[in-house]
Amino acid sequence: MSELRRYPDYKDSGVPWLGEIPSHWEVIDNKYLFNFSRGLTITKANLVDEGIPCINYGEVHSKYGFEVDPKIHKLKCVPKEYVEKFDYALLNRGDFIFADTSEDYKGSGNFTYLNSDEMTFAGYHTVVARLKTDDDPRFMAYLFDSNEFRTQVKTRVSGVKVFSITHNILKNVSVWIPSKSEQQAIVNFLDDKLNHIDTLISKQQQLIEKLAEQRSAVITHAVTKGLDPDAPMKDSGVEWLGDIPEHWDSFKITHLVETIGSGTTPKSSNSNYYADEGTLWVTTSELRESVIADTKKKLTEDALQDYSTLKVFPINSVAIAMYGATIGRLGILGEEATFNQACCVYSESEKIHYKFLYYWLWYRRPILISLSNGGGQPNLNQDDLRKLVIPIPAIKEQEEIVNYLDNKTQKIDKMSEATTDIITKLQEYRAALITQAVTGKIDVRYLNQQAS
Repeated sequence: MSELRRYPDYKDSGVPWLGEIPSHWEVIDNKYLFNFSRGLTITKANLVDEGIPCINYGEVHSKYGFEVDPKIHKLKCVPKEYVEKFDYALLNRGDFIFADTSEDYKGSGNFTYLNSDEMTFAGYHTVVARLKTDDDPRFMAYLFDSNEFRTQVKTRVSGVKVFSITHNILKNVSVWIPSKSEQQAIVNFLDDKLNHIDTLISKQQQLIEKLAEQRSAVITHAVTKGLDPDAPMKDSGVEWLGDIPEHWDSFKITHLVETIGSGTTPKSSNSNYYADEGTLWVTTSELRESVIADTKKKLTEDALQDYSTLKVFPINSVAIAMYGATIGRLGILGEEATFNQACCVYSESEKIHYKFLYYWLWYRRPILISLSNGGGQPNLNQDDLRKLVIPIPAIKEQEEIVNYLDNKTQKIDKMSEATTDIITKLQEYRAALITQAVTGKIDVRYLNQQAS
């Protein structure tokens, strides 16, 4: 940003992490600019598909971020009769909606603002901030999105696993305010610059999606059709699979692998069961589509002796997560290890190459997950995982397929990683540009004059 001009005069802001600001800017506590209130005291169960749109803390944290418009963003709703009963939680254009809790420290201070005149409610676990001045709400949104403002919030939050963002915190953090004309100039500058950056980010994200689709297509074709495009085909006898190469045979997985099993969790209160050195103990958090060479926790011989369900699986065993948020995750053992009860583990045999099994499970994973049972938390059943039918060629051809897929997926993954790095750099530049503009480190009035 060497071409960007600074203001002629600066002063100490008196705000930690902010440093100097232009000498004519004013530092003021949030409480003098905003009135604060709460959203609806409801739960997810109160939400419906049709009615009055409602912005809940989930949307603030994960969906729409900086701004929300019900005409563009699909929001869950509350019944229309809420308008008469709970009008205190109705929003005006330019109102800010902060999530009042965050499950991670980084998310403390997450917000969105309503950029619409459509009747909209603030939902559960939210704090509403409404400007009582004529300051530009979009400028305030950029300011709230800056690292300097967020740092103030983060240093005040309380909690360990869940961090609370209270009215009192938001009221007493400082903001720094230029003139109304400067606010508008900063908004115009950032809207223009960030639109270009966001377009570049979107294109890179689309490329990552295309690479993911390409990766999936390559794996799917190789493990179901093989590498020879001229190979004669036959009906697999499995409706969802279709034709397979004529020389392939289908087997139940119990006839292909050496063993299928799981594990357990030794009593955590017994210090004799866990140690810094010992047998690797794999949990689903360590299944990340990669080779497992180490684990957070290791088990002692005492644990292995006291729990007969703790089988030690050999190198190259393939595991799949069966429960909850990690369902379907895969891993390959790079060292001997035992597992907890949430993993289903297959050990290879002379009939099936471990990497071929890994790639086949990766291809089949979306269907397995879709067929999983359970209410709010889907589960894969180990009995069902024992009934899987896999069409395979001879071991030599499996090795050829594995080598081909290793080569292809590594190239795609490198392209995806490079693209992700580009996105990261663009996002860092985006954040830096916001900070530079809203803290007065650059004088955008000069840039706007140049443009005109």
